[in-house]
Amino acid sequence: MDGSTSGATRPDIRLTIARKATAPYVKGRRAFFRYRDLGVSDATGGRMRAQVMEAIAGMTEPTGWHTHQCEAQFVYVLKGWVELEFEDGTRGRFEPGDALLIPGGMKHNEIATSDDVEILELSVPGPMGTTPCDPPPGMAQA
Repeated sequence: MDGSTSGATRPDIRLTIARKATAPYVKGRRAFFRYRDLGVSDATGGRMRAQVMEAIAGMTEPTGWHTHQCEAQFVYVLKGWVELEFEDGTRGRFEPGDALLIPGGMKHNEIATSDDVEILELSVPGPMGTTPCDPPPGMAQA
């Protein structure tokens, strides 16, 4: 095969490579994390975002119940652990190798993290707003 797409058009996505040593840190949602941008938002015209979240220090208090304005948020734990709870009653500690796909608009709360947590986070589309919300019925506010 010659590698051609046989007349099919490629999506408007550019090849991008992010190296740990040079990927820039960007402003993020939480003061206890730093966020390393992997260049995916720029390469996809904002259709997808990828960042690595690294603990500056472990959480001192839960984030509080919130939702994200996106279609989906994908979380993959690289190092350490994070405890989360969800509006459907699911609650757990997620460790290296664990992955979650959180539908956009689903209420959830980050309860705690290890001091060394590192998480790969993707969102579709790239821009992902965060809105505080009331806890689901029968669940406590953080």
